[in-house]
Amino acid sequence: MTNRTAARSAAMGLLLAVGAAGCAHVGQDEFDAEIAAIRGEMAQGDELVANQLGQRIDGVEQRTAQLEARMNSLEGELRMLEEEFDVTVERLEASLRFNTPIHFGFDEDEIPSGQTPLLERFASVVNQHYPNALVTVEGFTDPAGSEAYNLALGQRRADAVRTWLVGEGSMVGERVRAVSYGEDTSRLVREGASGPGQEGQMNRRVVFVIDHSEAPRAIVTESQQSGGTS
Repeated sequence: MTNRTAARSAAMGLLLAVGAAGCAHVGQDEFDAEIAAIRGEMAQGDELVANQLGQRIDGVEQRTAQLEARMNSLEGELRMLEEEFDVTVERLEASLRFNTPIHFGFDEDEIPSGQTPLLERFASVVNQHYPNALVTVEGFTDPAGSEAYNLALGQRRADAVRTWLVGEGSMVGERVRAVSYGEDTSRLVREGASGPGQEGQMNRRVVFVIDHSEAPRAIVTESQQSGGTS
């Protein structure tokens, strides 16, 4: 029982005693003393609750500051890769978006040769500066083919990169997920560009999003195929 609850119970008992004519008699001095004691206990309870709440708030603020510091360190390290690997880093509200030059061949889901150095550096930086980060690998396609097929193809591309990061990059599996945006027109690098060649290849890519939150998410890895190519 808390101090506040005990005090209220005592007050109720006292009132019942005062109101029970013929059963008991409480003198004014005794009554005043009991009321003063009850008020003292209630004040102590309020102070305890306030202190506990203050400690929790301080703890949350400290944790938030630590997360922000790690995110800033991670962002700084990732930006150092911009010139070396031709990547771009965007700061979102509670995450970082890491746009990679990892582009796929027409209707292909294998990681292109020569792209593993970038994946190695990315995994190393995240593991060092923010090992509890939630990393989402987003897969994209060009507009060629059906929407359903492109969604599945984008998933296979994201799955392939996720598998590499967890296996070769030693990242924690439950903190790396793969999702597909397929031919999402709002995310195309070059609007309408599709088919074999450099134009369409710009849209056939993966993007990494590093989340500020530390709660594990469900990993999305399922895909279904439907006719078409992209």
